[in-house]
Amino acid sequence: MMRDIKVAFGGVKALDGVDVDINEREIIALMGPNGAGKSTILKALFGIYNTNAGIIKLRGNIIHPVPHEIVHLGISFVPQGRQIFKSLTVRENLEMGGVIIKNKKAVDERIEEVIDIFPALRIKLNHKSGSLSGGQQQMLAIGRGLMTDPKLLLLDEPSLGLSPKMVKEVFMKVKEINEKRGTAIVVVEHNIKSILTIVNRAYLLDKGKIIKVDTPDNLISSGILEKVFMGHYKE
Repeated sequence: MMRDIKVAFGGVKALDGVDVDINEREIIALMGPNGAGKSTILKALFGIYNTNAGIIKLRGNIIHPVPHEIVHLGISFVPQGRQIFKSLTVRENLEMGGVIIKNKKAVDERIEEVIDIFPALRIKLNHKSGSLSGGQQQMLAIGRGLMTDPKLLLLDEPSLGLSPKMVKEVFMKVKEINEKRGTAIVVVEHNIKSILTIVNRAYLLDKGKIIKVDTPDNLISSGILEKVFMGHYKE
C-alpha cells in the first residue's frame, strides 16, 4: 500500500500525492502518457527512488524500501529494457537472480521452476544470453526476477520492442505466473489493448497524479483512456 507518495527531482514533481493499493494474487496495470509517473511508482516502491513524502506499507507494516533489503521482503523488480547480463549464460543470469539464496540445491530447484514457466529457455541454458531473441531475453529477465520466489513482482514495460505475437506470449506468461504461483503483479505498460486483457484493475496517471482507478471494462467504456493518451483530459 502506498499513501500520499510524493517524489520530486530538482523541484519537478514526478509523483504528487499518489495512493496505490496492491492486493494479494492481483494483477494491476499502471498506465498513462510518457512522464505520467508510472515507472516512478515502481522505483519508489522498490527503493530506487527516495520519496519526499508519504508512507509505504507491506503487510500492514511501514517500510522504507532499499533495493538490496526489499528483495528479502518478497518484492522483485524487472526493469525496462531487458537488462540481462548478455555476456553470461542463461543459467548464470538466473543464478544471479537467486544470489541471496545460499543453498545451491534451492537455486537449482528455482531454476527448474523458472524453466517450467519458460520452456523455450531450457535448450538455451548454456548459451550466452546476448544470443537470445528479444522475446527470449524478456522471458529471461522475468525469470530472473522470479528466482527469489517473490510475493510481489514489479514489471516495467515488459512488451517494449517485442513483436505483437511475442507481446501476447509474454502477457500470457505473466497471467500464468499470477495464477499458478499466486504472485501479485504490478505492470507499467503502454500496450493498452494487450495489458487490459489480463489485469484486475488499472491505475490511470497523468502529470504525476492518479486520475482514475477502475476495471478494464469500465475504463474502456468510459472513454477516458483516449482523452488521456490524446492529451485531451482536463480535471
